[in-house]
Amino acid sequence: MADTQEIKQTLWEKMDDSPYVMVGLTGDGQHSEPLTAQLDRDQVDTLYFFVGKDNRLAGGGAAMAQFVSKGHDFFACLSGTITQDNDRAMIDKLWNKQVEAWFPEGKEDPNLALVRLDIDSAELWETDISLSGRLKMLVGGTITASESSSHAKVDTTAA
Repeated sequence: MADTQEIKQTLWEKMDDSPYVMVGLTGDGQHSEPLTAQLDRDQVDTLYFFVGKDNRLAGGGAAMAQFVSKGHDFFACLSGTITQDNDRAMIDKLWNKQVEAWFPEGKEDPNLALVRLDIDSAELWETDISLSGRLKMLVGGTITASESSSHAKVDTTAA
C-alpha cells in the first residue's frame, strides 16, 4: 500500500503518460466532456486545457475532473475552479501539434481560449493488488485493504 506522497507522485506520472480527463462545471446541470490536460511541471495543483471560447468551460466556475489511467490501475477525482488564463507566454509554452489540430488558425485563432483548473482537493485511488491478494482472488478469498489498493484524500496534489 502506497503512502500519500507516493500516490500523489503516481497521479502525475500516470497523467503524463495519458493526460485525458473528463471535466465539467459543477452545479450547472451539464455533463462533463473529454479533454486533454496540458501539464506544466512548474505549476502545482494546476491543469490547463485549450478550448474554444464557445465551450461550456470557457466561462469558468467550480469544476470537477475525473481521471482513469491508461492501465485502469489509477483513478482520481479532482475538484477546483476553472478560470480563463489567456497568458500568451503560457499558450506558447503549452502549445503542441495535438492542440494545433483543433485550432486551424494556430495560436492566433480567434476562438482559442486557455483555461486552467486550480485543484483545491482530490481523491486518489491506486489499485495495486498484492501477490497474496491476487491469490485470494483466484480462490475466492477475502482481500484485506492492505492487499488491495491505496487511497488518499488530499488538499494538494503536490508530491
